[in-house]
Amino acid sequence: MLQLLAKRLVQSALILFGVSAITFVLLYALPADPARMIAGRSATAQTVANIRHELGLDKPLIVQFGHYVGGLVHGDLGRSYAQKTQVATLIAARLPATLTLMAAGIALEVLFGMLLGVTAALHRGKLADRVIMMSSFVGVSAPQFVVALLLLYVFAATLGWFPMSGYGTAAHVILPAATLGLLGAGWYARMVRSAMIDVLNQDYVRTARAKGLSRARVVLRHALPNATLPIVAMIGIDIGQFMGGVVVVEAVYGWPGIGQLAWQAIQQVDIPIIMGVTLTSALAIILGNLLADVIAPAIDPRIRSH
Repeated sequence: MLQLLAKRLVQSALILFGVSAITFVLLYALPADPARMIAGRSATAQTVANIRHELGLDKPLIVQFGHYVGGLVHGDLGRSYAQKTQVATLIAARLPATLTLMAAGIALEVLFGMLLGVTAALHRGKLADRVIMMSSFVGVSAPQFVVALLLLYVFAATLGWFPMSGYGTAAHVILPAATLGLLGAGWYARMVRSAMIDVLNQDYVRTARAKGLSRARVVLRHALPNATLPIVAMIGIDIGQFMGGVVVVEAVYGWPGIGQLAWQAIQQVDIPIIMGVTLTSALAIILGNLLADVIAPAIDPRIRSH
């Protein structure tokens, strides 16, 4: 395990460096000028030039990137162009909202996905299987803003069960989390169905059935634990995606998370914030996958021998 962790740490450092380099180059290749955005449309050329010099944007790209990487080594994500505040401080202020939405969204999508996937696998080829698979396809294909607006209209505007937007109570998190849960459940349902069908055909499951064990016990104790391995890996990816912020969902519900911060930064061409959110998302994906690698052997001991 220590060798695995050491190897992953080295890989993580290389991945983060690669992500930062690619993102940095792409952002500075954009035609938008951060100095012009800060100065305003009526600013003179001299004012824009002064701002560019103050921000260090007049230096060669390699020099700017070297300065940025030097800051990263010391834990410095830079300073926001527009808000004049450390990026780390801004991201930290949004973390509670992001973590809350992430936990609720993943919990709902895994719960819905596993229930639907197991049901489809147990009724393979029947009407229930076809309906669930068709519904999962619609779910993964539906645009986020359509599902979000539909839930808002029905459950907030029409029925008045939940607030239209905001953050701070359990009622505020239900609709955003349900939006993510409904959209993500389709992926989990299809994955669990495939894994369950494969597991149900294994010899040890047939042996359990031959011993006269009930169907529920065979499924819950023998089949389902081994069918959850792909779920663990998928959760690791979702952690990174949600930590990077679900921009559309947060925008519709007025959720004050990292995604909303990133959207505001994109509008203002605030490169340090965009870089900070991107690296935070990449780091979350790395940590999520590492967590999946640690948990997987606990679920299936056979992995330890490989």
